[in-house]
Amino acid sequence: MGYGLLAGAIAAEILATTSMKYSDGFSKLWPSLVTGVGYVVAFALLAQALKTLQVGTAYAIWSGVGTAAVAVIGFLFLGESLGPAKIVGLVLIIAGVAVLNLGGAH
Repeated sequence: MGYGLLAGAIAAEILATTSMKYSDGFSKLWPSLVTGVGYVVAFALLAQALKTLQVGTAYAIWSGVGTAAVAVIGFLFLGESLGPAKIVGLVLIIAGVAVLNLGGAH
């Protein structure tokens, strides 16, 4: 159950962050509202997930997966660059999350 809530928190955070880009500095109503609601939902779901998951592991997964997903969305849909340095950084983030999980941080 905890990992399902965490997945929902990640999805909400990704939606909120992507919507923030479209809000144009919070000058556009609907993307701004999606951003605000998305972050409220993300934190609410993360808080519920922390009832059964350790905070270090959950936060590493939440922030790592969210960061990687937003970087890929930026590349695929927003015309942002994804050079070798960014790719290495994303691989290191994913590796770090994996090490936390494999290292008994549950």
